Amino acid sequence: MSEFDAGRHILPRPDTRRPLTTAMDIHDQETPFTPIGPVPPPEGAPNVVIVLVDDLGFGTSSAFGGPCEMPAAERLADSGLRYTRFHVTALCSPTRQALLTGRNHHSVGMGGTTEMTTAAPGYNGFRPRSAATMAQILQGNGYSTAAFGKWHQTPPREISAVGPFDRWPTGEGFDTFYGFMGAEMNHWYPLLYQGTTPIEPDRRPEDGYHLSEDLVDHAIDWVRTQRTLTPDRPFFTYLALGAAHAPLHVGREWQEKYAGRFDHGWDQQRKVTLQRQKELGVVPPETELAPWAEGVPHWDELSDNQRRLSARFMETFAGFTEHADVQVGRFLDALEELGALDNTIILYILGDNGASGEGGIEGTIVEHRLGHGVVDDPDEMIDHIEEIGGPLSYPIAPAGWALALNTPYQWTKQVASHFGGTRDGMILHWPRGVAERGGLRHQFSHVIDVLPTILDCAGIPAPFSVNGVEQQPIEGTSMQRTLADPHAPEHRRTQYFEMCGNRGIYHDGWMAVTRHGIPWEMVPEGDRRFADDVWELYDLSTDWSQAHDLAAEHPGRLRELQDLFLIEASKYQVFPLDDRVTERENPAMAGRIDLLGDRTSVTYRAGMRRFTEETTPNVKNRSHSITADVDLPETTTEGVIIAQGGRFGGWTLYFTEGRPAYAYNYFGMNLYTVRGDEPLAPGRHEIRLDFAYDGGGLGKGGTAALLVDGEKHATGRVEQTIPYYFSFDETLDVGVDLSTPVSDDYPVLDNEFTGTIHTVRIDLDSQGAESPKYDGGLHRRVMGAQ
Repeated sequence: MSEFDAGRHILPRPDTRRPLTTAMDIHDQETPFTPIGPVPPPEGAPNVVIVLVDDLGFGTSSAFGGPCEMPAAERLADSGLRYTRFHVTALCSPTRQALLTGRNHHSVGMGGTTEMTTAAPGYNGFRPRSAATMAQILQGNGYSTAAFGKWHQTPPREISAVGPFDRWPTGEGFDTFYGFMGAEMNHWYPLLYQGTTPIEPDRRPEDGYHLSEDLVDHAIDWVRTQRTLTPDRPFFTYLALGAAHAPLHVGREWQEKYAGRFDHGWDQQRKVTLQRQKELGVVPPETELAPWAEGVPHWDELSDNQRRLSARFMETFAGFTEHADVQVGRFLDALEELGALDNTIILYILGDNGASGEGGIEGTIVEHRLGHGVVDDPDEMIDHIEEIGGPLSYPIAPAGWALALNTPYQWTKQVASHFGGTRDGMILHWPRGVAERGGLRHQFSHVIDVLPTILDCAGIPAPFSVNGVEQQPIEGTSMQRTLADPHAPEHRRTQYFEMCGNRGIYHDGWMAVTRHGIPWEMVPEGDRRFADDVWELYDLSTDWSQAHDLAAEHPGRLRELQDLFLIEASKYQVFPLDDRVTERENPAMAGRIDLLGDRTSVTYRAGMRRFTEETTPNVKNRSHSITADVDLPETTTEGVIIAQGGRFGGWTLYFTEGRPAYAYNYFGMNLYTVRGDEPLAPGRHEIRLDFAYDGGGLGKGGTAALLVDGEKHATGRVEQTIPYYFSFDETLDVGVDLSTPVSDDYPVLDNEFTGTIHTVRIDLDSQGAESPKYDGGLHRRVMGAQ
């Protein structure tokens, strides 16, 4: 195929000039017309596969010396290249935006997760059209493109049936999308999207369903179809698994494989992992373990119950991780069967940040509790140890394991100042393009370097214009020279890091860093100012793991690097630094647009489903009412009128045995239920729930009154309410309670209302909600848990 006009610098391909018509009759046309064909890819362009797994950490995968067996990662590494100094941004949305655009996360508005956006340019959550995505560029150059799994880049208020959809995967260059839009997902009962259409799986856990398997099934089906229909076109597959982000969900057989393997604890695991890393050569022989994070207990300081629980959490994490990798292996097998593996560039990125420390000291069987400062008692949790990993749990592991999984580095996810938050293993596999097998690459690289590397390997120039918008420079630097030469000079001399106020600057082998916060600290002492942060200095040429702070020995060099950070941060829209947490949950206080604004009444109708928390009225911390206009059938009425959240936190208005009922689920710890005494007669009725909030702060209790046709039928107390969020993954639904049930009064999924719903209206008290005053950082975990 011929090159298109504009030399691939203008995308999409400009329209060709209309051919000259020389006759009125087609039989007299002398000059043949050229049929309109697809965009020609570059000759011999390779397929591209990016596999991104969640919340792993450098010392997690067996391919990098870690305890979690990952046979697919080892298979690719043994026949490809391991990159040992590859860096990400310390949180998921920012890493994903940087990966797909080749620009620093603040440059493309993603200074935090999508849920914490503000109006500041570096933090607004809106990718500028001047930063086209990898999918848009490859699509414009003749590639078929598809994304599967976690997205987490669309502004939450746009995740609804009315969009807009230009910031969804299919609006950002992917022909196909199958996966979930937010931070995390229940792997047993997920709420997914096919393109922009909400769907739910047609199988359940008891049928053998698991989300990781489902995502890879769809990826395999797509690439097989693509190879059948358009074998002359290369493909780009972005496979972003939800594992091993919380909730840690995996079948019991995968947990049992690791039974007893972690009884030695996290301190010993760090030593074992470091030794394996040295044997693999992914760290130098002289590498030391970086200092342990103060405040996190050592293994021998835990109680017997804490050790039992912690070991089970880690067994679950390891099983979850291996299970996900085995699915990646199935995808590789499909590529090999299709004869596509040899000319496919595969980048297997083992984490979008370091392992997560948001599980705190104890870990929890319900992650949402920790985001609200509710810490599980290990002596009570031990009674639920067999539930961990199954459908009745929503677990996250303790911070001690996160530190071990980031061996040999300091700190965890969120902490962009230290490599425990930013350095992850990366594997590049391309048999046709890389002759070496099992090679190591130690050049300092960053996730923004992936896009220019892919373009170089495919022979595609960075476009000047995409969809009529002039493009801002790609800030990444190609790693292509390192593919053939393990001794290629550093392609990246300077890189800044910033997340949650934690910041660092790398330049020519030296790194200056300052940590601003602690991910698992519930209430930091005092009001910490950025000017008070203490800077550290590391000579990475002799200190691979940031184990020795040289700030006192080299104050001049530290000052130079601090000044360089100011320059780089100014260049890439990092300022003003923003460590606010609770305030940024509130759109008005954060400065972003609130979809519902000042509306205090919203009316829903039958069949409306899948409303996220930023697209529904906020009933938390205020009085409100829920009014349903329904027709009851001649048979006994059952099922859900309206519900928000699920088993791990939420509320529901429903019928059971013909009686109206309301239930409020407080983190799966307490279920407060108000039920009518008698079944209602068939016909049309108004069912109303009035919730009178006690006031006096956030998360207080209230009185629930159930009314039928204006007459009070039942009242009850709700002693505690959820102040900040019900769920990261579950939604508000009318006529059914999707995913997990708020109450066990009705079954999972099979709980549709058996009558007819005309309308359901939510009215908020005009007095407004309790003011979410700054709480000293109590809600930090909500941000970090993304």
